Amino acid sequence: MTILFAPSEGKRPGGDLPPIAKDAFCLPQLYPRRIEAVKRYDTFVNAADTDALKKLFGLKKDTDLARYRTDIFAAPTMKAVERYDGVAYDHLDYAALDGRAQAYVDDNLVIFSNLFGPICAKDRIPDYKLKQGEHIGDFAPEKFYKEHFGDALTEYLTARGPVVDLRAGFYEKFYKLPLPHVTMKFLKNGKTVSHWAKAYRGLVLRQMATQNVQSEEALLAMDVEGLVVKEILVKNNKKEIVYEIVS
Repeated sequence: MTILFAPSEGKRPGGDLPPIAKDAFCLPQLYPRRIEAVKRYDTFVNAADTDALKKLFGLKKDTDLARYRTDIFAAPTMKAVERYDGVAYDHLDYAALDGRAQAYVDDNLVIFSNLFGPICAKDRIPDYKLKQGEHIGDFAPEKFYKEHFGDALTEYLTARGPVVDLRAGFYEKFYKLPLPHVTMKFLKNGKTVSHWAKAYRGLVLRQMATQNVQSEEALLAMDVEGLVVKEILVKNNKKEIVYEIVS
């Protein structure tokens, strides 16, 4: 089982693990490519003017820039799933899970970082800021990772069984799934929601971890508080579970 997930704009500062190295990431054979992207970011951040950094980071205040204008290769790290703290991660509430459920997330979650590309939940990453969709100068991370990581990621996912894609649509620019997979849509009063979709993706992931879901059958049988299955749509290699939010 593998669950694909989006990152978040918000991140926790600090960390008590060593700086990034080859052993910090899954797909270690692609570490040189990953570092190629990170070096571009590091060089840009330490040379760009204030306006360019505000655009790159998606920030408005000059005083907020210093946190990210650092040497990313020397910065302390923490688990990726602990670094991110947006809506989906708040509802996952990883810190409150028991050890078994945390291990499930560590072993089964792949997060699509705007800077580091596809990473596993337990991979070590430093604090950073890169607004979704922003280029680093003329360098487009989503195109770079799609070109250089796609084949290896497909091989990785194929070996691990069922795939559940809980990413926001933007992250298909990093990797478009060629394999059979399950996705989810969340409706409120019959209309698709966006902000609350993030929350329910986090809740679905939390429930999967708590119940140790390892098969599509177990996923389809899973109850999530506040959600009712409205229909299941199948098109080509995608099975979409449409949930109605009832709470």
